[in-house]
Amino acid sequence: MRLEKRTHSSSAALVLAPLGAVLFTLLISALLVLWAGAPVGRTYGLLLQGGFGSVFAWSETLTRAIPLMLTGLAAAVAFKARLFNIGAEGQLYMGALAAVAVGGLHGGTGFDLPPALLFVLMMLAAALAGALLLLGPALMKARLGVDEVVTTLLLNFIVLLLVSLMLDGPMKDPTAMGWPQSVVLLGDLELAKLIPQTRVHTGLLWACALAVGLWALMKYTVLGFDIRAVGANARAAAFAGVPVTRTVVLVALLSGGLAGLAGAIEVAGRTSYLTLDMSPGYGYSGIVIAMLAGLHPLGVMLGSVFVAGVLVGADSMSRVVGVPTFIADVIVAASLISVLVATLLTQYRVRWQ
Repeated sequence: MRLEKRTHSSSAALVLAPLGAVLFTLLISALLVLWAGAPVGRTYGLLLQGGFGSVFAWSETLTRAIPLMLTGLAAAVAFKARLFNIGAEGQLYMGALAAVAVGGLHGGTGFDLPPALLFVLMMLAAALAGALLLLGPALMKARLGVDEVVTTLLLNFIVLLLVSLMLDGPMKDPTAMGWPQSVVLLGDLELAKLIPQTRVHTGLLWACALAVGLWALMKYTVLGFDIRAVGANARAAAFAGVPVTRTVVLVALLSGGLAGLAGAIEVAGRTSYLTLDMSPGYGYSGIVIAMLAGLHPLGVMLGSVFVAGVLVGADSMSRVVGVPTFIADVIVAASLISVLVATLLTQYRVRWQ
């Protein structure tokens, strides 16, 4: 068996590949549902109902989709330039840590600034923290050829240890009864709710606006052209005059900044403080979402809602039919493998000899 490069990949195949991957994933997951002794149709029905069946379900799904959308955008823009950023999880935590440091110091009055200005500084600090965390691996890749997959992945664990140190040390909330959590943000810095008596907040508007802005950047600007050129063929791009190293650095700052903002928005919109379990793997799920979306920023918006709906729906489904909530993690992980295989088959055909 060998793979033969297709001379042309149809647009329909590229669009249908993620859908086929999702359907194949649901088929594979159905076998696990049967193994658990639950009816497949009712299980999937409850999963959909839990994620999209009511106003409350939609509000929970959209709340979960906000950080997923931002980490998905971070992965999409980086992967587009073939900068394989696996460190969005660490960049998210660094952004959250920076946001709390700026907005929670001495109850938010540490800098003695008006809340409006402090809010801007808090978001800038979060984006800068995430961006700088990815800058090092990007420069090491551009200058020394160091594999950024390894460096960004290892940085995730280093950041989690740093966050743990800070939550048990200088940033620990003295009123938390010994629980390792940070000080609370100043109330004026928290994001407003979009729907009363739900948890969905205006961070959703931030995430959607950034997705549209990133799409416009990729489609209409010189930087977007450079990113696509470097991702298609870095050597050819350099030969054509594209500044490859500068483009990779800008992509790293953009990608890390988006992931850092995810942390700040999660703190300002949902939790008000930072804990070590704030993210159940949003950074890694963002990679799945970016691949499902074909690295398209607008597709990331839909992909994040789909993955968030599966995660939220699994919680309510599990309580009724007894299928473990880990089925949602299986669906998300299998989706990544399926979409990679589907994308491969759009570019190569299998030849048997």
